[in-house]
Amino acid sequence: MLILSGSLLLGGLVVNAVQRTLLHPTGEEDDHRAIFSEYAASDVWVATHLAEYVLVLVAIAGLLVICRGLRPETPYLALLAAGALVASGAVWTALQAVDGVTLKQAVDAWAAASGADKATRFADAESVRWIEWGLQGYFRVLLGLAFLLLGAALVASRLVPSWLGVLLVVGGLLSLAIGISVGYQGLESGFQDAVGIALQVVVLVFGAGLLVVGRRAREPRD
Repeated sequence: MLILSGSLLLGGLVVNAVQRTLLHPTGEEDDHRAIFSEYAASDVWVATHLAEYVLVLVAIAGLLVICRGLRPETPYLALLAAGALVASGAVWTALQAVDGVTLKQAVDAWAAASGADKATRFADAESVRWIEWGLQGYFRVLLGLAFLLLGAALVASRLVPSWLGVLLVVGGLLSLAIGISVGYQGLESGFQDAVGIALQVVVLVFGAGLLVVGRRAREPRD
């Protein structure tokens, strides 16, 4: 179970990071005119967001596997964590529909418009962007809550060493901080960059820890 969980978590996150690096347009996220031009010029926008959608759900599935294993020892915490993860997946679905499809259509319409219609189309694209902000913020908050609940369940159980649960609690606090920051500052800030890197490291170490603990548990003992 731990090996399956760690494999899904790491596989989803690492493959997603690679495909985003190769395919996703980059730029200053809150400079709307500049970044909308980048988005409009992208031919793989919908494809890279569909891949991101599926791969993050794979990672969430890895965490749900742990919830299943925790049910005998921490039934209520495991249930609450699973509920928060399912809710996170639902908000993630809405976020990717807005970012991966609606925003692309809006910026394409703005890029193709002319005259007075161009300003109207730009305002439409900004409205879609702000909806994305809201969904991104609440996704981060929900995911942070799921991490906190699952981390607490891991600490209370004997499934894995307690430090892995503590690590996930730290990840939950970091995700909450990013979600709140997005609500106030948008999608780009030095704070979010720094905390985002720390969160990625925490989740990667957590996933690797699951694999190590799982493999040790399978080793034959004398």
